[in-house]
Amino acid sequence: MGRVRDAAIALGLAAVLVLAGLSEGTGASIGYVFLAGGGLVLAARGRAPVVVLVVAGLCAIGHRAAGFDVLAVGYLVAVYGAVRAGHRRVTAGVSLLVLVALPVATSLSGVHGAGAALTQARGVLELAWLIAAGAAGEALRQAERRADEAERTREEIARRRADEERLHIARELHDSLTHQISVITVQSEAAVHLAKKRGEPVPAPMLAIRDAGREASRELRATLEALRDDARTPPRGIDDIPDLVRQVTVDASLTVEGDRGDVPAAVDRTAFRIVQESLTNVARHAGATSASVRIAYRPEVVTIQVDDDGRARPAAPPVPGVGLAGMRERVTALGGTLRAGARDSGGFTVHAELPR
Repeated sequence: MGRVRDAAIALGLAAVLVLAGLSEGTGASIGYVFLAGGGLVLAARGRAPVVVLVVAGLCAIGHRAAGFDVLAVGYLVAVYGAVRAGHRRVTAGVSLLVLVALPVATSLSGVHGAGAALTQARGVLELAWLIAAGAAGEALRQAERRADEAERTREEIARRRADEERLHIARELHDSLTHQISVITVQSEAAVHLAKKRGEPVPAPMLAIRDAGREASRELRATLEALRDDARTPPRGIDDIPDLVRQVTVDASLTVEGDRGDVPAAVDRTAFRIVQESLTNVARHAGATSASVRIAYRPEVVTIQVDDDGRARPAAPPVPGVGLAGMRERVTALGGTLRAGARDSGGFTVHAELPR
């Protein structure tokens, strides 16, 4: 839609400039080419504002040298677009050259006497218009920047509130589940103890309940420690991932690609949690001997990929657990994507793309 609008503006402005030149009818024929070019080039101002600025400036000098005393409206629009795109210094430099070249072009056109004086007066007016166009572009650029910052701030506040609410719910859920599982574990262990004391065989389901209760209690304690750690200390991020890789019990490697630059805090924390949960699963459940972690910084996304050579196969993929669901929830909350599953060559892979 933006390209269609720019093309329409360019065609309309080119027509206006050519008509203005025809109304004068005093310049050389080549001047009409420069007049039309100064308008048509604006069709590309959204994609290449600096190139458009230079070409529009040359067209303005060209039609002035051809004898047409027409206001360089196309160049003014190009100045506005270049400044709005953030190219302030380049615009100032090119505009200075154009302002110096215009009087020279006027002298080459053969305009003298009263016509020259009128041209000089109009040059002052063009300078004022040039400053106004640059100021308008800068004002709009600043307004857009403030709007983007306000939007990012609102998103960060919403995410922080959501994280705080999830933390509160997780703590309440932990307290409730810990009590109930503790009761189940105590009762099952008592039943096993009484059966052994009486010399009776212990039912297999009772042993399974006891073992499952112990494992659940350990998992809940580990979860609570993680929650308390988040509440007491600053959240860990990408800079802490090398420590995770060194601490894992299997042979693990870390590869980093691209320039990190500025990474939002939410993306920084989520990347750490993805690698942490993935390596925990590798150590506990995958039956793997090696794992690899790859972090790739792209202009728009941060890519996290964790692979292992465990026993997972496409024909018999592992059952997704709570950890994978938590990772997916974190990634989705940031507007990213997560893929996790068995690899064709064997083992398991977790691939996440987090928008920057």
